[in-house]
Amino acid sequence: MEEKTRLLICLSATTAANCIPCFEYYFGKAEAVGLKTEEIQEAVSLASQVKKGAHMALKNCISGLMVEEKEYA
Repeated sequence: MEEKTRLLICLSATTAANCIPCFEYYFGKAEAVGLKTEEIQEAVSLASQVKKGAHMALKNCISGLMVEEKEYA
């Protein structure tokens, strides 16, 4: 895999994981290999969208479980 692609994946993963130290580490590496700010921002935006979708799914699941719990109480 090309180094720039690998670093974009790492930046996306660290964004989704909320790991600031990890993001800082990979951001430094991304700058060193010449990734553009726009490329990094796109990877971060995509990761944020995925994370938002997962969070919405979790909230829906929790709401469903709360309704089920009320039905059995």
